[in-house]
Amino acid sequence: MEIVDSKYFDEIVSLLADMVRIPSFSREEGPVADLVERWLSEHGLAPHRVGNNVWLDSDDSAASHDVYVTGEGGRRTILLNAHIDTVRPAGGYTRDPFTPVIDDGKMYGLGTNDDGASFAATLAAYLILVSKPQEYRLIWSATAEEEVCGKGGIEAAFPFWGDIDLGIIGEPTGMAMAVAEKGLMVLDCIAEGKSGHAAREEGINAIYKAIPDIEWFRTYRFPKLSPYLGEVKMSVTQINAGTQHNIVPDLCTFVVDVRSNGMYSNPELLALIKSSVSCTVRERSTRLGSSHIEPGHPIVRRAESMGIPIFGSSTTSNQTLSHFPTVKMGPGDSARSHTADEYIYIEEIRQGIMGYVALLDGFEF
Repeated sequence: MEIVDSKYFDEIVSLLADMVRIPSFSREEGPVADLVERWLSEHGLAPHRVGNNVWLDSDDSAASHDVYVTGEGGRRTILLNAHIDTVRPAGGYTRDPFTPVIDDGKMYGLGTNDDGASFAATLAAYLILVSKPQEYRLIWSATAEEEVCGKGGIEAAFPFWGDIDLGIIGEPTGMAMAVAEKGLMVLDCIAEGKSGHAAREEGINAIYKAIPDIEWFRTYRFPKLSPYLGEVKMSVTQINAGTQHNIVPDLCTFVVDVRSNGMYSNPELLALIKSSVSCTVRERSTRLGSSHIEPGHPIVRRAESMGIPIFGSSTTSNQTLSHFPTVKMGPGDSARSHTADEYIYIEEIRQGIMGYVALLDGFEF
């Protein structure tokens, strides 16, 4: 099935336009998931769904089971993933964000670049790839809640897929391949003092107690560096203390944004941080871990042989929730994401399809 040069390409682009017409903010993706599921069924496919996550499975036996049993046939499993949720429209739109318009080769509309182009390209590539025998099982998935890293997104579908050996996460990278992605951990830090009158030598100033720890976060450098992501980055981003000018504050709280670099897990970083500062440190979550695929992995070697640029990404995606080897690549430009008058070149979708197919057709682990 040669979708790139057939009616199917136009149909998938038309599907993308229909998706733009339906608001699909994170945790509100139900109507778009309905549309995708219906479109797949109308085209003779057998979609699976849990919550607002929809997928196709190349393994015929999977159609009759709720959960795939890993290892049948001894084949590896590859996941193609894109997300169907969007952020809310940015200020400054000069076009209706929910009216898809194709102008000068571009489709304008909310979510066209992030992540509609990857949705369209991964779906078309899946249909091409499964039209001939491959050495692997292939899953295509359109998942929810990516923009908020919600637990109702890709994580909700993991139990239905069994073990995944490789994930290709569709995001706008210009079809360059991100082989590493920074993780995220948000810390709430609390320095405790003792209140007193500011005019007298009373109390213990919690702000002063917090200053050495804040300085530590500003200056400390973790020794392990990633060849693609560099160092772990820690930034104090919020601070709060005091109730009025003449009372020594007994509490100072501050927030730290930590971006892990693939050389440390979030729990490892958390333990190191807690042992280095005197304030109380409470993590909001450690689940958004960094990702790092081995340089010698077959998918990386294949990309290099094809001349695909390799890089490390500072933005988070479904890679952070995937506890298996992943790379991130897709049509579009990350700089357009979350901006007013978002758009995608139609040709970028076509090139994305061909890029995915060239990468995975005949791929062997």
